Amino acid sequence: MTDRAERGSEPPRTAIIDIGSNSIRLVVYQGPARLPTTLFNEKVLAGLGRSLAATGSIDREAMAAAATALRRFAALAAAMEVSRVRTVATAAVRDASNGAALIDLASEAGLSVEILSGEDEAAAAGYGVLSGIPGANGIVGDLGGGSLELVRVRKGELTERASFPLGVLRLAPLRSRGRLDRAVEAMLRDAGWVGAGKNLPLYLVGGSWRGLARLAMHRARYPLPIIHQYAMSGDTIASLRRTLSQLGKPQLKDVPGLSGGRIPTLSDAAALLSVLLKHLKSSGTIVSAFGLREGLLFQELDPPDRARDPLIAGTRDEARLAGRFPEHGDLLDRWIAPLFADDKPAEARLRNAACQLADVGWRANPEFRAERGLEIALHGNWVGIDGRGRAMLAQALWTALGGAINGPDVLPRLASEAALRRAAIWGHAIRLGQRLSAGVADPLRRSRLALDGGKVRLDLDRADHALYGEAVAKRHAALAAAMGLTPASNVAR
Repeated sequence: MTDRAERGSEPPRTAIIDIGSNSIRLVVYQGPARLPTTLFNEKVLAGLGRSLAATGSIDREAMAAAATALRRFAALAAAMEVSRVRTVATAAVRDASNGAALIDLASEAGLSVEILSGEDEAAAAGYGVLSGIPGANGIVGDLGGGSLELVRVRKGELTERASFPLGVLRLAPLRSRGRLDRAVEAMLRDAGWVGAGKNLPLYLVGGSWRGLARLAMHRARYPLPIIHQYAMSGDTIASLRRTLSQLGKPQLKDVPGLSGGRIPTLSDAAALLSVLLKHLKSSGTIVSAFGLREGLLFQELDPPDRARDPLIAGTRDEARLAGRFPEHGDLLDRWIAPLFADDKPAEARLRNAACQLADVGWRANPEFRAERGLEIALHGNWVGIDGRGRAMLAQALWTALGGAINGPDVLPRLASEAALRRAAIWGHAIRLGQRLSAGVADPLRRSRLALDGGKVRLDLDRADHALYGEAVAKRHAALAAAMGLTPASNVAR
């Protein structure tokens, strides 16, 4: 029996091979269109753009590494029965005098290469950020080996965009001659970008800038290993530049998550970032785990799918795979919502995500279900959520799944006491709904939670009166106590 037959009706697998100036990467995806799961991810630091500044061509060693990588990636895609492979190339192949030779190598491996223009590359990076941070409002900066793309994002759309020959593999000559600041300012001025980011964040895309963020997180002892939406100020970038001048390669290799292949480019990436913040006049930086590849996927979606919230899409899919009652999350959220009419939209979507994940701990040992919920909330592969949001999600699930009164120490490092208290009340409400209904839809559809003066009132259909047993009464009381109110039940006559 083939793998395809064993997978049955599972969604098809798609893949992107990204031939960049520094690395070549294969990513295989499967799952919901709005937020497909990464099944496989491998990169080779071929360094195609390494010699471009000096010779204008891809050197022999890089070409050989690329040929090996492309043959392997084509074979892997075939072995994994990928239904569609999209192979794209960016600045190095676009600009190299012998770029056509690399296209020929890819063709020999059975791959058809699409060369992206600088504007195409900028658009893909911009859409990648919007895919993972739907409310992004600022400038996206995608730093590759051969080029830097800038694109303005606002209200879910892209506006101005530009490409500059400022890839990290091209910066060393400019820095060695002390011309980086002047060169960058001149390029930005000629393109009309000086001051374009005033009071707006610069969203960082690209492995070298993500490497800087890994170093910043390590130095700050940030409690999560999650890079997406990690923020860095201009002062942090300046401090990183000083740190990099003092640290050796062995010390940098000890930074969790920092690729050894990125270490040689960190100083140049930090120098460029510092200059960009100065001349764009950006307020700071926000790291995006999503970039060109995710942007290419996002561009293929129809408008309704693009408009879907990636956090809710992701948590809903997790519930489908790991929960007993995969359609229960939205119903549960509607059931508890009357208690939280004053939640702001940003909080309401976190509450919805918590309801989607309310049942993910059921397979765990009963003594560790709360820990399971905590782990999924903090370390799940979510986007459209920052550290504070993850902490609130974790607190809600910790409480809903029966954790101790005080949540783990990591949570107050990410969110305020008031935010965690609110999330804990969500958890108590979820816990009541799960116990009352046992995950069955009808009891929730026939009952109603409401605030009634100083009371948390639970209205029950007469047919469900028997459901209000001792365990339900205790959870009702716990919810009311958490809100500083008293419980009350009302049975229809």
